[in-house]
Amino acid sequence: MEFMTDKDRTDLEQKLEELIAKRPLITKRIAEARAHGDLKENAEYHAARDDQGLNEAEIRRIEERLKNAKVVDDDQIPEDMVFVGSTVRLRDTERGDEDLYKLVGESSGSFDSDEIEVTTSSPMGEALMKSRVGETIKVDLPRGTKRFEIVEIVT
Repeated sequence: MEFMTDKDRTDLEQKLEELIAKRPLITKRIAEARAHGDLKENAEYHAARDDQGLNEAEIRRIEERLKNAKVVDDDQIPEDMVFVGSTVRLRDTERGDEDLYKLVGESSGSFDSDEIEVTTSSPMGEALMKSRVGETIKVDLPRGTKRFEIVEIVT
């Protein structure tokens, strides 16, 4: 089971709709490429078929995530507890510097924001989940164990 916010679910549903809407376009590309003749050396045909396979795989992956998702009601989460969708300020106990981290179900892949996205399945995400302001969490990372103090929950 994957925890997600209502916004995350809505975003996934929208992405699913977009992928489903691409199906006829990809099918049309395949038909047009097929009309060019010999399929053995037809790069357009093979590229369109690859696109179709990737699109269908992504549709199945999103449908599975939505089927197994548990949407979290913000009203049920204590204000001082870190949960999916929370943005927290953490202080590295060794170095003393602070950074913003956002706990997400799945990374958006965007690096434009001020916070660092961590998924609930990552070592940092597992340590953050259900922790509270004032606690110190221990995270086992590839370069060793790090400790962070939860300074505040920003959102």
